[in-house]
Amino acid sequence: MAIPIRCAWAQKNARLGAYHDREWGVPLFDSRKLFELLLLEGAQAGLSWDTILAKRAAYRRAFDRFDPEKIARYRPAKLNALMADPAIVRNRLKIEAAVTNARAYLGLHAAGTDLSRLLWSFVDGMPIDGARSRTGDVPVTTPVSDAISKELKRRGFRFVGSTTIYAFMQAAGLVNDHLIGCFRYPQLRR
Repeated sequence: MAIPIRCAWAQKNARLGAYHDREWGVPLFDSRKLFELLLLEGAQAGLSWDTILAKRAAYRRAFDRFDPEKIARYRPAKLNALMADPAIVRNRLKIEAAVTNARAYLGLHAAGTDLSRLLWSFVDGMPIDGARSRTGDVPVTTPVSDAISKELKRRGFRFVGSTTIYAFMQAAGLVNDHLIGCFRYPQLRR
């Protein structure tokens, strides 16, 4: 049986390969799962995604399975406990941003919308087809990631710069940036 051709970044190790094959670029519409991914992308800023994937289970445990209502109520004692947890990235700004983002997430609901509806409105509910041949053709930001970043910041979110948001868009399937030679590209183009 032939080994499928994957995007180059997914060939580095089995964890990245499995993530690429099963999750990356699959359109995600569940607001809670999008919230989890947004927090993980914020934690990843300045680090490798492989580092965050290796710690994802620990993040789910440490952050109450990414329950925004629980995270929004975190107090200094919980933040200190998170800062002492070697299983996650111990960056105070990123941990505090998770709390801020949980509150902003709840604010969306209070305003009559949700994260999924907001995000997908920027792409008219359909993934953008990247149709890229080479890794070098994949941008780190786009006008859409700029616009989403600006709107999320306006609504109180942190660690949502345009580069982070573009990586989030790729992971959440708002854009299909599997290279056209990758076996997942045509599957997700349907």
